[in-house]
Amino acid sequence: MSLSRLKLLSLLPDQTRLRLIAILESQELSVAECQEVLNIGQSRISSHLAQLRAAGLLRSRRDGQRVFYQLTPDLDASTRQILQVAIQAAREIPAATRDQTSLALVIKKRQEKSVQYFNTIAGRLGRNYCPGRSWEAVGHLLIQLISPLVIADLGAGEGLLSQMLAIRAKKVIAVDNSPRMVEVGSGLARKNGLDRLEYRLGDLENPPIKAASVDLVILSQALHHAVHPPRALAAAHKILKSGGRICILDLNEHQFEKARELYADLWLGFSEAALHQMLQQAGFREVQISIVAREKEAPGFQTLLATGCKS
Repeated sequence: MSLSRLKLLSLLPDQTRLRLIAILESQELSVAECQEVLNIGQSRISSHLAQLRAAGLLRSRRDGQRVFYQLTPDLDASTRQILQVAIQAAREIPAATRDQTSLALVIKKRQEKSVQYFNTIAGRLGRNYCPGRSWEAVGHLLIQLISPLVIADLGAGEGLLSQMLAIRAKKVIAVDNSPRMVEVGSGLARKNGLDRLEYRLGDLENPPIKAASVDLVILSQALHHAVHPPRALAAAHKILKSGGRICILDLNEHQFEKARELYADLWLGFSEAALHQMLQQAGFREVQISIVAREKEAPGFQTLLATGCKS
């Protein structure tokens, strides 16, 4: 298939269109998936896709209400040569590395049927009342499955999670930067006879824990309070033993600005791609991220679960 060189060259200088061509080179993606990868509004994405399709660079197909796009497979050799130069240029765009990370996550979501199944089951658990069944009870049940580990709960607050973990863990170190939180948490630990639980005053980015001394680091709704999240993840990596793991519960990226005032949040959550990239840059491997909870009421917060391993 031969295209007008003049029209082709007029389209390529736009960085958004270059990024689209780069991600559609080897994958067929829906409009929503393109939007998720590039983190750009749907109307803008649709406009660029329509222009590329009109020029003959993309082919589309409809599947129900979704429209999928891919690079036209039967382009002539000279057009493909021009596109290869364009794709190489796209890699120089600052957002290109994040695009590829986001693309890998989008493709992975398609394959993870088990995650979709878990989300369905999770939605059912709280939908109807059942005597004796609650998330608190399920939490206590799951705690019994924990092997004796040394655990660091960073940004622990009063430490409800730490207190539950201390029932089975070898040792739990709960770190928080609020003297009052540490005081209250320590009092609750003494009251409940939790001698395996120790509270320490400290910062997420420099926790008062010896390097390579813990088996598991937990950051439960704490990372968005860090001044520099990448430094907090690097600090978590430092205190983990080889083979140790990190577990993060945090908010998916959102636009509820009032959270800064209401909850003292420094960051409005994190996108899956951004969190994935931060974990990798901190040195973690086998990074897994998925959305595990969605609030139905406004502002509709979503919760991410992220895990990684220190090699």
